[in-house]
Amino acid sequence: MAETLDFESWTCPLPLRDYPRVVLGHGGGGKLSEEIVEHLFVPAFGNPTLNALGDASLVELPPGHVAMTTDSFVVRPLFFPGGSIGELAVNGTVNDLAMAGAVPQFLTAGFIIEEGLEMATLGAIVQRMAAAAKRADVQIVAGDTKVVERGHGDGLYINTSGVGVVPAGVARIGPDRARPGDKVIVSGTIGDHGIAVMSVREGLEFETVIESDCAPLGTLAQSIVDNTGRVHVLRDPTRGGLAATLNEVARQSKVSIIVEDRQVPVKPQVQAACELMGLDPWHVANEGKLVAIVAPEAADEVLAWLRAHELGRDAAIIGEVRADRAGMVATRTAIGATRVVPLPLGELLPRIC
Repeated sequence: MAETLDFESWTCPLPLRDYPRVVLGHGGGGKLSEEIVEHLFVPAFGNPTLNALGDASLVELPPGHVAMTTDSFVVRPLFFPGGSIGELAVNGTVNDLAMAGAVPQFLTAGFIIEEGLEMATLGAIVQRMAAAAKRADVQIVAGDTKVVERGHGDGLYINTSGVGVVPAGVARIGPDRARPGDKVIVSGTIGDHGIAVMSVREGLEFETVIESDCAPLGTLAQSIVDNTGRVHVLRDPTRGGLAATLNEVARQSKVSIIVEDRQVPVKPQVQAACELMGLDPWHVANEGKLVAIVAPEAADEVLAWLRAHELGRDAAIIGEVRADRAGMVATRTAIGATRVVPLPLGELLPRIC
C-alpha cells in the first residue's frame, strides 16, 4: 500500500506557481533557474552558508580526520512506505559517513530533474530532505540543479556528497579490521527497505504495511564508537544486503564469518514477502541498519548500547569471525546444516536506492 502524499500542504510563493511542472528553463541558468533556487531550495535548506549562493561554500570543521563520501539515488517509485528519494538521499550519505566513525557535518545536493515533473512532487521531496537533514543534524551547504528532456530522467535523480569528522582519539574503523574471535552484531531486522519499495512497485498487498527502515545512523554509530578500539568494523548493509556486506568484510579482512541463521532478525511479513517473490532476506537492501564487528569482550556491552537506542532495539549478536577459510561466509541453519552464503552475482532488486 502506497503512502498517502499531502502535496496540498506544500506551498511556494509566486512565480513558481505559474509553472505547475518543471520545464527545461528551470535548469537553464537564467531567470527560471534563479526562481526555483530562491523560492524552493533556499527556503527549505536555508542556512547562512547556503544562503550566500556562491560557487563554493566555506565551512569550518572541528579537529579530527575528515571523512568524505558521495552517492547517487535513483529509486523507483519516488515515494514508498516509510520514506522517499529525499530521505534516502540524506540518510544514505549520512550513514556512509557514520560507518567510518565520523560525525556527519555537511552535505551537498545535486538534482537531475526530468522535464514535466510536477512542482508539487519536487516540493514535497525537498521538504522531506530538509526534515531528514534536520533529524540527522547536518546542513546542506551547496547544490546544483539540472533539467533533462522528458523521457530521459525517470522523474528525479539526486546525488549527495557528505563531509564528516572522525573525532580525535577515535580508533580507526574499516572493513579490513575484523579479527578472529570478533562477534558480529546487526542493529535490527533485515530486508525492510527493499521489500517496502518492491511491494509498492509490484502492487503487492500484505496484512500489514511493510515500511522502509530509512533512518540516519549517526547517533547510533556514535553510541558504540570510542577510543578503546573495540569496535573494528561498521557497515550499513544496503545494496546486496547482509550477504554482500559480510562477504566484503570477510574478503577484505582475510577471515571467515560464521552466522547462526536463527539469530538473524527478520520481520515475519518481510520473510513472507521474500518467499512470495523468491528472494532471500540476506540479499535485500536496508537503509537504517548497521553491522558492527567488535572484540569478543565488548560484544555484550555494545549490544546493550545499541538496544538502548531507538534505532537499535532489535539488535542481535548473529555470529563470529574465524581465522580459517579466508573470504568465506557461512550460516548454520535451524536443522544444524551449514551453507555457504555467496556474494550476490548482481542486483536482485534494481532501483531500490
